[in-house]
This record gives sequence, C-alpha cells and structure tokens, in this order.
Amino acid sequence: MSRHSKLQKQVLALYRHFLRAGKDKPGFLPRIRDEFRENARIKKTDVMHIEYLYRRGQRQLQQLRDANTKQLGSFSRGSEPG
Repeated sequence: MSRHSKLQKQVLALYRHFLRAGKDKPGFLPRIRDEFRENARIKKTDVMHIEYLYRRGQRQLQQLRDANTKQLGSFSRGSEPG
C-alpha cells in the first residue's frame, strides 16, 4: 500500500467532508463525485493547481454546510470567456 502525501490526505478528507455535508441535499452527491473524479485527472506534480482547488473546495464546503444553499459552483476550470 502506498503512502499518501500530506496534500493527498487533505484532499481525501475534504472529499469525505463534502460527502457528509451533501448527503442531506438532493442531487448534490453525484455532482460532488463527478467534480472530484474530473479533478482526479490532474497530474500529481501540478501542486499549485491542486492547492488552488483545495482552497476553493474549502470555501465551497462552507457554503454547502449553510442550510440555505440550493446549488453548488463548479470545482473545475471552465473555458475562458472569449
């Protein structure tokens, strides 16, 4: 079994927090899983991008935990406005 880096452990913990926070909100779990799977394709060496997404995910988790939250923003990079 391979050991995870500190950042990998943080991302996995964030994922678990998202799953727990989203279980009481209809339609959130598939979206959360899809977003994390999409970003799992990011190279492990792209630490700056991973850290950026991690911080962004932390902010979105706080929003998700808010009882008034009805939708969730995207984690992945969108296309640049043209």
